[in-house]
Amino acid sequence: MKVTRLSHCVYHCRYHIVLVSKYRKKIFNDGIFAYFKERAKEITEHYPLIVILEENHDKDHIHLLVSIPPTIAVGAAVRIIKSNLARELKRRFSFLKRCYYGSDGIWSDEYFVSTVGINEEQIRKYIDMQGKEDLGRTMELFG
Repeated sequence: MKVTRLSHCVYHCRYHIVLVSKYRKKIFNDGIFAYFKERAKEITEHYPLIVILEENHDKDHIHLLVSIPPTIAVGAAVRIIKSNLARELKRRFSFLKRCYYGSDGIWSDEYFVSTVGINEEQIRKYIDMQGKEDLGRTMELFG
């Protein structure tokens, strides 16, 4: 397990996020998704703490595995991802402007999010081991 260190915390916060196209329109083909993946990398350049680790798609939605630090609200990170990618996709693929005429976005207002954590049994074991062994065991349990 890879942990990230900031000045006041160490974290491993991963989220499964599903972004659905507005009106469930089937707009995602392999070409649009390839462009989506290119643009998604740029989000980390501007927001280095938001890291898109994996992505995949169906015709009307996108699945993401994202690392978001505890200093950024999940909803704020989703807003950043949705707004930046919608702008870039509409700029590159003009048919999206026609599909969503009179609308700013290509995404449904809703999204799905689920935490992706470490095994609960490992957490229980780690808590139980507190005070019994040195800190060096931490990485063995979670590594």
